[in-house]
Amino acid sequence: MTSRFSTLQNRDLRPQRPAEAAPVTQHTVVIPTTRKLVAPKVEAAPAKSANKVLDARVRIHRMLLEEINLVALERLPKDEMRRQVHEFVSEKTRHERMAINTAEPLLKDPEINDILINGHQNCFVERRGKLQQVHIPFKDEAHLLRIINKIVAAVGRRVDESAPMVDARMLDGSRFNAAIRPVGVDGPLVSIRKFSKNKLGLHKLVEFGAITQNMAEVLAAAVHARKTTIISGGTGTGKTTMLNALSAFIPEDERLITIEDAAELQLQQPHVARMETLRMRPDRVILGECRGEEAFDMLQAMNTGHEGSMATIHANTPRDAISRLEQMLGMTGMPMTVQSIRSQIASAIDIIVQLTSLSDG
Repeated sequence: MTSRFSTLQNRDLRPQRPAEAAPVTQHTVVIPTTRKLVAPKVEAAPAKSANKVLDARVRIHRMLLEEINLVALERLPKDEMRRQVHEFVSEKTRHERMAINTAEPLLKDPEINDILINGHQNCFVERRGKLQQVHIPFKDEAHLLRIINKIVAAVGRRVDESAPMVDARMLDGSRFNAAIRPVGVDGPLVSIRKFSKNKLGLHKLVEFGAITQNMAEVLAAAVHARKTTIISGGTGTGKTTMLNALSAFIPEDERLITIEDAAELQLQQPHVARMETLRMRPDRVILGECRGEEAFDMLQAMNTGHEGSMATIHANTPRDAISRLEQMLGMTGMPMTVQSIRSQIASAIDIIVQLTSLSDG
């Protein structure tokens, strides 16, 4: 017997036709196009390689200007000048390769979710929900600083003594946070929350034992019925994963507006717009994380025709989630009584899904 959960997941927007007795023959579907066929360019790969070489030359030129005394270099004989420049470039290239080889294995390991570095001699990773201490072969603090600078420079950011903290999104979507001296008293601190490229559906969560089949059916039906949902839980409990999984049950003909400071949402819908405003005619609003004053705008949207919206919030229990929402609304400075705040929350929210990370991960 097909469950409601399976029916919702395998829904089809087109009306069902009665089954015909005649056998169905499969035909190759050809999509017509008015575009002219263009022969592939053979020089595309070399052009891409040439761009990489050009980028490397630009970086080396920038380093030469920043780290070498050009006035003193010009006074040297040409042979001595070439030798010093060659040694400088060779050393920088070696450091670059060493930095890449040090961090790359951890970033490519699919079982690692978080990388936590507390100085160059104290490193941890979260593997399958459990923290484990690992050895990362950083030569010294300067080596770790070079890796930090390489990562932030790739996304157009910088970190130094005048701005000792940086929060950025890496090229693969992972969240990167670093703090160096003087904020990091014992050395550079690094936190990397890796961006998961695998979209876990509710079926997978049921297979993993994260939720039961009955829970999945209730949540799928609630999303499809446009019930406004808050997903609550502590850090690393899978709030964003659950939000992404539930998005599969939003009808594909609805327009979604997502609001998030770190691009982690992987909604499984075609009509998704990432914005920082609600004035874009959305059918539903998806708030990546409710942290502060945006709680008022979120509740206003939920109470004004955007039923079925979803958001995540950091809280240990559903009661704590409601209390946090009350505190966030109080932070807005709006002249609202406690009774008015609670009335707004009660009328806006239908379901609170509480997530917890167990001791076994």
